[in-house]
Amino acid sequence: MNEELYSLAGRFISYLELEKRYSGHTCTAYRNDLFQFIDFITLNYGSTPVGDLTHVMIRSWLARLMEDTMTAKSVNRKISTLKSFFKFCLRQELIKQSPMIKVVAPKISRRLPGFIEEKGMRALEDNRSPADLQIFTDDFEGITHRLIFEIFYQTGIRLSELIYLQEFRVDNGNLSIKVMGKGGKERVIPISPALGAQINAYTDLKRSNLEVFERGVLLVHPHSGKRLYPKYVYLIVHKYLTDHQITTLKKKSPHVLRHTFATHLANNGADLNAVKELLGHSSLAATQVYTHTTIEQLKKVYKQAHPKA
Repeated sequence: MNEELYSLAGRFISYLELEKRYSGHTCTAYRNDLFQFIDFITLNYGSTPVGDLTHVMIRSWLARLMEDTMTAKSVNRKISTLKSFFKFCLRQELIKQSPMIKVVAPKISRRLPGFIEEKGMRALEDNRSPADLQIFTDDFEGITHRLIFEIFYQTGIRLSELIYLQEFRVDNGNLSIKVMGKGGKERVIPISPALGAQINAYTDLKRSNLEVFERGVLLVHPHSGKRLYPKYVYLIVHKYLTDHQITTLKKKSPHVLRHTFATHLANNGADLNAVKELLGHSSLAATQVYTHTTIEQLKKVYKQAHPKA
């Protein structure tokens, strides 16, 4: 067993938790990647000290992963973990050079994000399905579910950000919400007067409908009053999108609503840098995937308007 590497991995994870303030989910992913790498090194190269690890050893591990049909995206995530780990080792002066400088990441075939057409989102907003049936009920449960969709679509926040959204972070005076994103980064997102009014009405209903509920949290379970949990929100989103035929997409998750938010902004002329800030992306590269829909819109306009199209 390579005690040195396992000990270093533990110190690195503690650094991510305490200093970088990464989420528990992210730290678990880093830990799993590192331990998998160390297991491979120990099995194939023995108790190799961190200073003796080479790019050849790392490449052999990555090659094994790809032989096991791991996707390029997953392999790249593991490469990112190792880059961060060896960068940490450099700062600790445990190595003189990172072996990752000679490791090339495999290319990813970028999938275009699925999104819901504007008419589908209008049906949810109007509370009338394509079959002209009421979508959300008028009781507290229905109002909670409707607000989940409204916040997702009008702000583009992530599932984790929705769950941990607190009442005091909603500023009705300035019509904005403050969201704590990845890496503890806070961003401010504007909201419409209508959404601000919906949130106000919901908080009043929450107090009149529930004797006990988790204080401070904006959205709570309509029956238990506890903070929403990811599986519950996923099932709610999937159910409404499926039962009311809002979209033909196979994937009907909360993240689709985030893609929809960004795609509709891009299609309607929003500056890509503004979309990047609203989504909380660290780089513009992650946001540029949404330009594909704008190009599709341009093609449609061209075909409709140009005499030679």
